[in-house]
Amino acid sequence: MKLGELAGKEIINLNDGARLGVIGETDLAIDDETGKIQSIIIPRKGNIISFWAEKNELVIPWEAVKKIGFEVIIVELDQAVPRYGKYMI
Repeated sequence: MKLGELAGKEIINLNDGARLGVIGETDLAIDDETGKIQSIIIPRKGNIISFWAEKNELVIPWEAVKKIGFEVIIVELDQAVPRYGKYMI
């Protein structure tokens, strides 16, 4: 699959059915040497954080991706323990 084919697909969590974001509004962490995707990084909008605080993201490891369909990407992510931080790869 080409990277451009991921654009526009919505990311859905298998555990709770939550819509997490859309590829294109996210960042991808890619290994420089292999070219493989390491994680999907979703910026968290609407946080009540002061403007000088570090930006938080939801980091989804590529191993959490269970299925890529025509319109959605299904991930298995435990929302009880979200992984927020700066590019946790």
